[in-house]
Amino acid sequence: MRRGLLAAAVSALAALAVAIPASAALNHAATVSTNPADFTPHVLDGEVRAFALVGDAVVVGGDFSTVSDAARKVRYKRSNLFAYRASTGEVLPFAPAVDGEVFTLAAGPNGTVYAGGNFLRVNGAAQRGIAQLNLADGNRVPAFVGVIAWGDVRSIVAYGPWVYAAGSFSRIGTLDRPGLARLNGTSGIADATFDLRLAAPNLTRVKLEDLALTPDGTRLGAIGAVEQAGGQYRAQVVMVDIPANGPARLADWYTDAYTKPCRAGFETYLRGIDFDPTGTYATIVTTGRKWGEKLMCDTAARFDLRGSGLHRPLWVNWTGGDSLYSVADTGAAIYVGGHQRWMDNPLGRETAGPGATPRPGIAALDPATGRATAFNPRRNPRGVGARALLATPQGLLVGSDTDRIGDEYHGKLALLPIG
Repeated sequence: MRRGLLAAAVSALAALAVAIPASAALNHAATVSTNPADFTPHVLDGEVRAFALVGDAVVVGGDFSTVSDAARKVRYKRSNLFAYRASTGEVLPFAPAVDGEVFTLAAGPNGTVYAGGNFLRVNGAAQRGIAQLNLADGNRVPAFVGVIAWGDVRSIVAYGPWVYAAGSFSRIGTLDRPGLARLNGTSGIADATFDLRLAAPNLTRVKLEDLALTPDGTRLGAIGAVEQAGGQYRAQVVMVDIPANGPARLADWYTDAYTKPCRAGFETYLRGIDFDPTGTYATIVTTGRKWGEKLMCDTAARFDLRGSGLHRPLWVNWTGGDSLYSVADTGAAIYVGGHQRWMDNPLGRETAGPGATPRPGIAALDPATGRATAFNPRRNPRGVGARALLATPQGLLVGSDTDRIGDEYHGKLALLPIG
């Protein structure tokens, strides 16, 4: 167990002038510990799907109904959302009633949080897919009127005055926006000038899985079931340039790495994207239930964001047939979560091939080489997988559907601290 209040990290939290966005690339000096902090609360059922850090509060979203304090002596009823004090683990009164899963969270201004998912109602009122909530009392922010007409919201990124939302929706507010929209962060009204004209003519529909934003807010990455953007071919990955003084536009950056299909039934096999703390590189993780060095199924891959035109991966790390769902790049390491048994396994066929490195459920990759580092906290059991990773000044938050990491009980969430 890791005891104490992690004083240095707590001081960093207290010094933050603004909330940390869910996609913010936080620079760590070293790989985090495999010894979890012992003060975090537990989620006693379901699954954790999302985190956001708002000041000294960690907001947790997913599909669950009961949480407890770290000692497992006090239980709290919570409907898919709760919050705890980052410095102590104290479960906070924040308890909005959300009637569906929460897939994504992003810190908002003035002690608020944006939540996205497949819910229809919040605190008994109609609020489909996206909401802004006050941490102080769990109430909806009444001025935020954003709502989707159908589908869900799977990823939210907040930056400056804007909130970027992605998912399976086709309309948000009064605007037709398949899969991707930009909202005014105060009103929730969709920005009419932001339209990438996403299309998927050979698929069921546009369905984006994840977003990432560079730390300076000038490049947005979107991944998922998409084939076209602005009339140009884009195979599951879309990059958007967001100038400080001008309209957003499709970036002259693309890759053909994800043109080959994986197992039948996957209209998209991309699941997570993150940018490094310098905004120079992107790492993408995938599922797909296929294997082989000629495919990008069940992989982590890094790309250079610089330059224009066609981009190929700088490196690829294969699991050998097991899914990766989440990724967080801290500069010191690239963490990947899923239900993988191995990394460094290009010749595996749901087996350990030559040179495979056992890394159950979570791994840290060397940013330069892509190979697994010595970091191995051993998530057990692997379950569906670790779908939520968030780097904070304290370390790395890990959310999943299972209860053991670092050979300790940590119900559905854990903090792997710095140092």
